[in-house]
Amino acid sequence: MASDEPQSQELSVAEKLDNEIATLRAQVESLKRDLKLQTATLITSDSTLELLKADSTKKSGIKKPNDSSRLQELLTRADEQNAHKQQCLYRTCASITTFKVRDPDPNAVDGGNVLGLRFEVMSKSRFLRPYYVMLNRPYPNSRFLRVHRHTVPQCIPLSGLAARHLPPPVAKDDDSDTPKRQDLSSFVRALRRELVRYHNRTAVIGDLRSMAGLESKKGKAKELEVPITDISAADAQAKQIRIEWSDGRSGRLVMDDNGDIVKMVVQGEDGQDRETMRQFLGGSLRVEDVVKQLESA
Repeated sequence: MASDEPQSQELSVAEKLDNEIATLRAQVESLKRDLKLQTATLITSDSTLELLKADSTKKSGIKKPNDSSRLQELLTRADEQNAHKQQCLYRTCASITTFKVRDPDPNAVDGGNVLGLRFEVMSKSRFLRPYYVMLNRPYPNSRFLRVHRHTVPQCIPLSGLAARHLPPPVAKDDDSDTPKRQDLSSFVRALRRELVRYHNRTAVIGDLRSMAGLESKKGKAKELEVPITDISAADAQAKQIRIEWSDGRSGRLVMDDNGDIVKMVVQGEDGQDRETMRQFLGGSLRVEDVVKQLESA
């Protein structure tokens, strides 16, 4: 048995070293991102651009290849950053754009004409990969649209939104007095709202994991009285959050589309644990408030 103790101690020391190395690597990556951000901010400021252009004018007649090449590199990076800022501004202001596509299928309806919708969504200060919805007109002698293809996640109720805002045309034998109308603008706004809500909910779950010390790369582990071992989404729409404690207790937090807390239940060995539920929520009405509470714990 004595020979096993040094081995276990060596393993614990190795694990500590691995954790320290992982923390240092995360700090290095964070510093690199900060340096890149500060450099981009400085190089695109008006005062910096004026100095670079003035320096370029002064040194235009002096033959110093090293200085001129370095100056040209800075001006090129400034132009690239300005173009990136313009693109980000466009993606922010024009979060929904339309474009035309032609279906290469020779048997495609409406001559292969397809209307494309592009949805821009931002999460945690980053643009996500755009979502696309393709619409065509398969109904004869009608300009009504129908969803042809899409890249929207399955958890988004796209079919329900299409049925509500883009209903099919009324058949000739239908006796309905009020003809159906399609509202493309309402469909687009409702769909983007669902996409933004979904990503906001998943981002909040990630923040909860970070504040509970479950994301080792963040380096923000909290010393809780009873450690939380897992926080994850319990359903595809990320409206229910599963929480598990190290002592075997488990909880389920339910929120609505906007992130408001609807209900929370915690189960322990003796049944429902209301005290743990009150300690975890702390009177919070929204999930973001729970994140702040864990952050200040």
